[in-house]
Amino acid sequence: MKPSLNLRLSTQLTLTPQLQQAIRLLQLSTLELNQELETILAENPMLERLDDPLLMADRIAPDGVIDRATAAGPADEPRDWRNGQDEGSAPGEGQDPASAHSAEGSAPTSDPEDRDFDLSADGQDWSSDPRGPRSDSDDAERELPQAADASGSLQDHLLQQLRSTRVSARDRALVTVLIEELDPDGYLRADLDELLEQFPEELELELDELETALALLQSFDPPGVGARDASECLALQLANLPAQQRPDLAVMRVALEIVKEHLDWLAARDFARLKRALRCDDDLLRRAQELIRSLNPRPGNQFDEQPAAYVVPDVVVRRTRLGWRAELNAAVMPKLRINQLYADLLKRDRSRSGSALTGQLQEARWLVKNVQQRFDTILRVGQAVVDRQQAFFTHGAVAMRPLVLREIAQELGLHESTISRVTTQKFMLTPFGTFELKYFFGSHVATDSGGTASSTAIRALIQKLVDEEDTSQPLSDNRMAEILAEQGIMVARRTIAKYREALQIAPASQRKSL
Repeated sequence: MKPSLNLRLSTQLTLTPQLQQAIRLLQLSTLELNQELETILAENPMLERLDDPLLMADRIAPDGVIDRATAAGPADEPRDWRNGQDEGSAPGEGQDPASAHSAEGSAPTSDPEDRDFDLSADGQDWSSDPRGPRSDSDDAERELPQAADASGSLQDHLLQQLRSTRVSARDRALVTVLIEELDPDGYLRADLDELLEQFPEELELELDELETALALLQSFDPPGVGARDASECLALQLANLPAQQRPDLAVMRVALEIVKEHLDWLAARDFARLKRALRCDDDLLRRAQELIRSLNPRPGNQFDEQPAAYVVPDVVVRRTRLGWRAELNAAVMPKLRINQLYADLLKRDRSRSGSALTGQLQEARWLVKNVQQRFDTILRVGQAVVDRQQAFFTHGAVAMRPLVLREIAQELGLHESTISRVTTQKFMLTPFGTFELKYFFGSHVATDSGGTASSTAIRALIQKLVDEEDTSQPLSDNRMAEILAEQGIMVARRTIAKYREALQIAPASQRKSL
């Protein structure tokens, strides 16, 4: 084939590095934005940050908003992140990244054989000291009792009790083995016979010894630890109730018989069958049920709690004389600016205009402008949502109106993918709590009058119906559908069931009580 040269004209959309950065910053959450900024600040000496994100937690007021006077810092620092913008702009800085959004489209437990324990009768005897062997950590715990109480795990808590128990070294080692076999809920899922087979034969270990060690473990705090199933766990807690919490003998007898023999019937709310089997009346069964419900079926959970995840709202909604208005939260607004010292040195040294510092200065200017544009876009979308959901901020979730991303996109002249990025992992502080911006968007459900209702409002109505129902005759899904139909909201039974499950509400048969 003969080689040739052809000239062709075509149109192609290219995202500049600045627009790519603007899109990436827009979809980041507050935490991710701060992590991104810390990375850029460590790499770019031309950029500096005037606020310290690690100190923001100390400045947060009870309502989740940072006090403006405290957040502003010293008087000689700029009070607004917009003041951090350096003079001059890069070519193409004025281009709105929203146009780029429009173009891109919508958017194991170790084996007991391996444990280093001395199970022999002639091993080290720890019984001489009722507190167990002394160590540096024990001395530290005695000096700092508050540190000893704050054990980090269930195993640590149980081992601390074991050290203060007067038992032989062999029994102590067996209990330690059982402690290591516990699951996070505090249950011993391993069968004792199977566990016994894993020990070396030369130890001559008997099943009775293992059962004795288990009984010692089950006497530890929290009550119910070391149980093999939920029935045994609840029975252990009933047997270890403090004297001031013990009910009369009749209630205790019924509760013990339920947890040992009829726990499945109680879970199914089969009260008629329970009364026949236990030969008791409604009042006695109700008191026994209340006693059982006060117990903890997962005693180990309190030692495996994850730290609470807190969010700082990006937008705060306040009532003004002009209505509900949205404003940015100072807690999430980083104060960035160009390092003027480096910028002046670079400006005086014209010979280095093409150096790497020039590129870093340009990138710093882009970042300051893109961060500013990110918060401007969040505020615009937040105010548009507030304007559409005025009734929610006055009456709550039951007054939520249907809203989709397309409506906000058309009102602001942005693409739906831009609205999707803005409403993801961005939070709004309202009189009814802090919600993700996506919470204010819900699908449409037709009403008898020809209008529409929001799915969020329907879920709020279902929650209200369940909260106000008679627990002896809870509302079924069909009945809730009929009640909503009487209010002009036509919802199918399966839709009610779907919303009820989303709200983590049990079926009517499991909500029934005496």
